[in-house]
Amino acid sequence: MNGWLAHHLASFADALRRMLRTPFSAGFTALAIGVAITLPVGMYLAVSNLGQLAGGLPTQPEISLFLAGKASPAEREAIQRKLEAHPDIEQRRFVSSEAALERLNAQGLSDITAGLERNPLPDAWVLTLKQSAPQALDTLRKELSALPGVESVHADSIWAERLQAILGIGRMLVLLLSGLFGLALIAIASNAIRAQILVRREEIEVSRLIGATDRYIRRPFLYYGALQGASGALAALGILALLGLALQGPVSQLATLYGSPFRLTPLSLPAGAAVLGAATLFSWLGAWIAVTRALRKFG
Repeated sequence: MNGWLAHHLASFADALRRMLRTPFSAGFTALAIGVAITLPVGMYLAVSNLGQLAGGLPTQPEISLFLAGKASPAEREAIQRKLEAHPDIEQRRFVSSEAALERLNAQGLSDITAGLERNPLPDAWVLTLKQSAPQALDTLRKELSALPGVESVHADSIWAERLQAILGIGRMLVLLLSGLFGLALIAIASNAIRAQILVRREEIEVSRLIGATDRYIRRPFLYYGALQGASGALAALGILALLGLALQGPVSQLATLYGSPFRLTPLSLPAGAAVLGAATLFSWLGAWIAVTRALRKFG
């Protein structure tokens, strides 16, 4: 047991020494692995952040009904009675033109609104519907548009539903990309280990002559592959952290303009640990494939 543990420690130390002995080669391999990992993990982060943003959007279908500026008090009262009695409308909220203008000012657009001679925003009703079927939504929109005193009617939450559908496609793409780049990671690690095997071919043949088992010969290469994967994962996490820092300011500024508290969420600690573990495992697997094939070829 002590001999087995001692050889594992010696194999790990040997792999680490070989990596440090060729810093440029090991560094470029780690960078290649890091870039391969950055793409799917970066897409996962983008989809995750968009999912958080979409989570704050209304899930129920909404309609905005804008009143005409020349609508008479009688028409306005008739519209209100119609909305209160309509069976397909669950909630209704009146937004005056003054309240809408104040909201724009609160979102940092006061420089634009200050130059206006009059308030161009109309009075409006924001309606929450009981049904989410597109056909029912379109029927109600046409019905309300025909009322006297109504300027226009817009469906507000259709784009949110489309965003949720796009996020579903994005999550599927993340899974597919993760699988593809996992295979690429195995190939990168396998090629790097194959080069190590060619350099150490004579050493391997001598070890076999003195009775070393394939498992004994394979062990240092497996540690080398695992270390490559781990260093590539750390490179990817560093790249993602730098990208997050670079984008945090512009994204926060854009969110503030729209009155949103949204901020980019970085990769969590468990997710980072999962990336590190997966990269190490895939690289170890690539090393195992390369060494096993080489040992069979050597006979």
